[in-house]
Amino acid sequence: MDAEPGPGPGHEGPRAGAGVRAGAGGAPERAAAAGAPGRRRTRTRALRACALGAAGLLLAGCASMPDHGEIRAVRGSQGVDSQVRVFGVPPADKASPADIVDGFLEALTGDDPQLETARKYLTEDAAKSWKPGSAVTVLSAGLDRFPVQGEKNSDQARWKVAGKKLATVDERSAYQPETGGAQYEEFLQLVQVDKQWRIATPPRSLVLSDSDFQRMYMPVSKYYFAGGTLVADPVYVRQRSDPDSRMDPTTQTVQSLLAGPSKWLGPVVESSFPTGTELREGTKSLSYDGQNTLRVPLNAKADNVAQPQCQKMATQLLYTVKDLTASRPERVELLRSDGKTSMCAVSEVAAADLANRPPTPGFQYYVDAESRLVRMKLDVTNDEQQYRPEAVPGPLATAPGFKVGSAAVSHGERRAAVVSEDGHGLYVVPLTGSGAMPPPVLVGRGAKPNLLTTPSWDAAGDLWVADQDPANAGLWRVPGGTGAPQRVEVSGLDGRRITSLKISPDGVRIALLLLEPGGRKNLWVGRVERPAGKGDASAVSVRELRPAAPQMADVTAMSWAPRGRLLVVGRESGGVDQARYMLADGSMVAASLPGATELVAVAVAVSEDEDKPKPVLAYSQEDGIVWLPPGAQWRTAAAGGRGPAYPG
Repeated sequence: MDAEPGPGPGHEGPRAGAGVRAGAGGAPERAAAAGAPGRRRTRTRALRACALGAAGLLLAGCASMPDHGEIRAVRGSQGVDSQVRVFGVPPADKASPADIVDGFLEALTGDDPQLETARKYLTEDAAKSWKPGSAVTVLSAGLDRFPVQGEKNSDQARWKVAGKKLATVDERSAYQPETGGAQYEEFLQLVQVDKQWRIATPPRSLVLSDSDFQRMYMPVSKYYFAGGTLVADPVYVRQRSDPDSRMDPTTQTVQSLLAGPSKWLGPVVESSFPTGTELREGTKSLSYDGQNTLRVPLNAKADNVAQPQCQKMATQLLYTVKDLTASRPERVELLRSDGKTSMCAVSEVAAADLANRPPTPGFQYYVDAESRLVRMKLDVTNDEQQYRPEAVPGPLATAPGFKVGSAAVSHGERRAAVVSEDGHGLYVVPLTGSGAMPPPVLVGRGAKPNLLTTPSWDAAGDLWVADQDPANAGLWRVPGGTGAPQRVEVSGLDGRRITSLKISPDGVRIALLLLEPGGRKNLWVGRVERPAGKGDASAVSVRELRPAAPQMADVTAMSWAPRGRLLVVGRESGGVDQARYMLADGSMVAASLPGATELVAVAVAVSEDEDKPKPVLAYSQEDGIVWLPPGAQWRTAAAGGRGPAYPG
């Protein structure tokens, strides 16, 4: 029987995974892989899985090691349905060292409290002291494990476990992709206790295959302030109750929010919660009242905050939890440390005012066949609507002979930043009134194809662009769209050239498409650091580049999307072009969009007005400007256009 993973809370879409093979009597079963000592071995221990079926019946089956039939190698759990609970099997009497190692590694993937089954494979001292915490090592496949040669002591055995690292999840639940084919390697020391083999040196953190990790954890975003704007900070929490804290997913996420931002984002955001704020002692779950209000009791550290600060705290909480459950909270109420007295409450409407989100776009934009910047309205709620592109108002409509190469429109849709068709001049042009074209704010000197990139606006009104000229390559920022251009230091470029960029609306992250040796393009996200106080404004810099699409062998295009995500067009190794939503931490969160093989540019509205969704825009080499309404197929908007854009 093959089971397809069902989307858990917070998922953006289905995740790929194989099914659980049914054994005798219908019990889920893992097949064994035989091998001589010293050869590659895979985990073979059986698991017990429990699932709550649609009819409300609890189905449980206990797997056993098969003693006949074909032998299959398995690499970690076989994509067990995310709604299935998995429990390890305790060690058998007088189990061999190989079985102890296999059983322990399988038990790490279980849902039992305090990892009780995994601890049964450890010595008494190791079981008491072992604290894997929330840190996780994620491997691209399962673990290889084999005995270390040369061990002579019959009372001890030493086994090596190894695999290829895909990512790590730190103690703050932040996901960090690995680069350069990093290898995981650890040694497990086994000893005999009362003639039973046990592990004396367990791994320092949980070690999971990618399929196990996707089954057990889900991506969520917690929110912090950068200036007056909320910023999404993606993390991963357990799909069900955490084995250590026994908290449900919502409570885990709130706990993570209170613990502070991820280390990577921490330097550019701040939390409204006082230092040391935690959930009231003993809180394992959070409840809703009859008005769909989430009530959150805090400890005494937050008892005496002023109302404006309390409102910002509640806003962080509301945005953090609103996508975690099917019944989204309409209001968050914070309680004092007595668990009863209300400190403050915030509704969705009030929170939206405090969050300072980008406005809903009024138009979609692109460059037409005559190299003019045009705008149109695409309404996904009205399939019969006729849309007619029109030239944008202002000097661009009246400037004789001016041709647009690429363009970006500010979030308020009052100005456009355009690069001339020859790729040399960057102009900031009002979208109202009339008059002559203003002079360029920046001039590039490179020859084709090393010209100025498509510009990008952040919500504060700063303009960003990169010069691809090898003699003068660099990232530039135009403060307010009118100030003197400032070169932005980007740490970690290592001689690579920026070929495309997109600043996040909040202005604290920038997505950079870098030309790698050999001609491939990879996507990286950097943290934008701005000087504090009244220091030198030119000291704005980009720090700590990290891979944003490590699964892609070559990236073609990208765009920021709501809730701190990226829509990325690229090709996996040996695969075809596809468009996928990614979290800014580099983890994939949804299935690919349909028909993405010809897309070379994409645009997504970053506003979060869910009552008025905006379609995905794209440029197809075959069809021109196309758009994708939710749940539909691509449609052609303009056969001769290029450079699709939403404000930003």
